[in-house]
Amino acid sequence: MSKHGYDSGRLNLPFVGICTFGKYPYVEDWDAIDADAAVLGAPFDFGAQWRSGARMGPRAIREASTLFSFGHAGAYDFEDDITYLDPAKVTIVDIGDADIIHTDTLQSHANIEYGVRKILKAGALPVVLGGDHSVNIPCINAFDDQEPIHVVQIDAHLDFVDERHGVRYGHGNPMRRAAEKPYVTGLTQIGIRNVSSTAKDGYDAARSMGSDIQSVRHVRKMGTEALINRIPQGERYYLTVDIDAFDPSIAPGTGTPSHGGFLYYEVLEIIDALAQRGDIVGLDLVEVAPDYDTTGCTSILAAQLLMNTIGRILHHRD
Repeated sequence: MSKHGYDSGRLNLPFVGICTFGKYPYVEDWDAIDADAAVLGAPFDFGAQWRSGARMGPRAIREASTLFSFGHAGAYDFEDDITYLDPAKVTIVDIGDADIIHTDTLQSHANIEYGVRKILKAGALPVVLGGDHSVNIPCINAFDDQEPIHVVQIDAHLDFVDERHGVRYGHGNPMRRAAEKPYVTGLTQIGIRNVSSTAKDGYDAARSMGSDIQSVRHVRKMGTEALINRIPQGERYYLTVDIDAFDPSIAPGTGTPSHGGFLYYEVLEIIDALAQRGDIVGLDLVEVAPDYDTTGCTSILAAQLLMNTIGRILHHRD
């Protein structure tokens, strides 16, 4: 059987083959993960308060990512003069999705946590595709036996609700749950804006629990360098990106769009600088709901950001 790739004479174009993330190898056995980074889908959206559909996010992001499947030569960035995702230097695998039990939040979250723990045990970088933002809760839970982490959130919403009508594990709660962890040393919350789902008491609680909150306008006024200088240097960072951090003009496919958001390079430059300031040890990208975007540009944005983020994390780590 002929091998895929340019060397064997196969083009392996984006619309050919099975849609693993970036067309990277699929690993079904979670005890056999051997890679620098491993992608896990978390197709869960029972935590959404309004528009559902983020359960289809992992599938849509994987399909979009085939456009950026640079397996033949890596991804050369002429501005940086760096080849990211060089297959001779980095290995990435897709381990499929955590099993989701319909209507059962706790067991679904437990299954996501189990997958992240398997990735960490293998010494790989966990890259989790949401799903709504509640999937961050099990992701952070999985770090309880790791060294301390500083959480960096890029999002339109603060997600710092403690409890509302008995709900503690919805997509409005993850940053509050993270801040409660003894191994989370602090939070930097970036892009928060406009009418938020978190009331004033949540903002007061976030600041009292060690959070630095910056809006899109704050970031644009101070600049990327000043923003990064506010984040503790040399730490282990967990990065969580809600696609609604971006302006809905470029990311309409999400459940809770909020105008006044970031553009692509603003976020990429923040992430690139963060990867150079310390070690990004885990990340998730959440709230892509492809059915609200007939053009597919939201899924493409998510895939492009993830490919570039993984590339920069692994390059600067080396």
